[in-house]
Amino acid sequence: MGLARTPLSDAAFRERLAGHLTCDEIEAGACSLQAGEFLQRCRYRRCEYDSAADFGAAGSWLNVQEGGTRANRVIYLAVPPFVFGQAARAMSQAGFFPRGSGRPWTRLVVEKPFGRDRASYDELQRMLTEICDEEQMFRIDHYLGKEVVQNLLVLRFANTIFEPLWCRAHVHHVHIAWGETQGVAGRAGYFDQYGIIRDVMQNHLMQILSLLAMERPRRLDADAIRDEKVAVLRNMPPLDLDHLVVGQYVRALPDGVTGTGGRAAPLAPGTESPPCGYLEEDGVPAGSLTPTYAAAVLHVNTPRWQGVPFLFTAGKGLRRSLTEVRIHFRETDARLFDGVIAGVPRGSGVNELIIRVQPDEKLALRIVSKVPGVGLKLGSTELNLRFRDNYPDARIADAYENLLLDVVRGDRSLFIRTDELEAAWDLFTPVLQQLASRQIRPEPYVVGGCAPAALDALAARHHIPDAQVIDQDCGT
Repeated sequence: MGLARTPLSDAAFRERLAGHLTCDEIEAGACSLQAGEFLQRCRYRRCEYDSAADFGAAGSWLNVQEGGTRANRVIYLAVPPFVFGQAARAMSQAGFFPRGSGRPWTRLVVEKPFGRDRASYDELQRMLTEICDEEQMFRIDHYLGKEVVQNLLVLRFANTIFEPLWCRAHVHHVHIAWGETQGVAGRAGYFDQYGIIRDVMQNHLMQILSLLAMERPRRLDADAIRDEKVAVLRNMPPLDLDHLVVGQYVRALPDGVTGTGGRAAPLAPGTESPPCGYLEEDGVPAGSLTPTYAAAVLHVNTPRWQGVPFLFTAGKGLRRSLTEVRIHFRETDARLFDGVIAGVPRGSGVNELIIRVQPDEKLALRIVSKVPGVGLKLGSTELNLRFRDNYPDARIADAYENLLLDVVRGDRSLFIRTDELEAAWDLFTPVLQQLASRQIRPEPYVVGGCAPAALDALAARHHIPDAQVIDQDCGT
């Protein structure tokens, strides 16, 4: 059942849905039959988000369809954050949230952003706990449903080769990068209220970091996994301005401004640069200081990771769309081969593990090998597991597909617990407040080009070489 404010008939609702139905796991001959049967079950009702009467009428209709026996229900709040409270409260008043996790069950799915800072998250959580139990809530971060992110636990704890290397003795730094070629793409009204730190760093990238840095869970279940993720977050000092760079994409750099961000590298094949700077986007207020790019260095103060910098970079309007983790291993102490490693200067990632989340999912281990031919000439090469090549017949499901199936199954492993969100907001709230109170102006960078020049300075302060190398055309 679809519930929203827009007037829409059942037929129009089904027509909208039909264009998005796929038959990847159904034989072609049965596809249209099963799709037709599914669509006949789909209904739509117009509903004001704050109207308990409207939701009550929808609930009465559902009761009739269920034949007097209440069915299991998944309620997905696919609405703007500012109406979460109105909708959930009205649904509760209409009897949509019976307490308890027994059968028949009702489960509430809520998607980020979960507030704008720690105080607003606490208020949202207070409101939701008045409506339903924690066991009924499923907080989605869709990155946790991505195939490669789910594979992190397997990579770490099912392969003995990696566990001895997964520590400060062998890892120099970790770079977690997220980038998009497009700008705000019609979402300026939302994005300008949140910015890249809230939109990507505090949730998507922190989820990846916690899975990378966590200790081995006691057992493979939701609470044990999330206990270890929370332990990582609680062992991290809050982010401050000394460990942060913010930027904003522009059509061209102002006069006199130069640097890495000013090198508008040629666009990758098949990509298009956003047509304008951020301040020229429809819906962006004049003079907005909302960052569209941010780079941050964080630390995990545990015995395993003490002293290892974790570099986050996230931005819109960049040269490439890419989400990737690079674990840079320390240089060998023996300088036996100095001078013969072709084209790979010391300190630039001769050995690294590359975890590509999207696009073209892959795991790759970069090593040094002898270049075939006469004499001793060494070069860097990859041992590469491309999912597309190694699993040609496998279907990689959409992240939301994985997560919504887990909601139905009641598996909470890939959903965010409230103490996890509290700890994440505690890390980012202080620096967000500093950015707002000091009116920090983001550094401009050319749309369709490379990250702001200040990234290199930040990386240098923390002894991280070649921070731009994740985009090969932006290396320094």
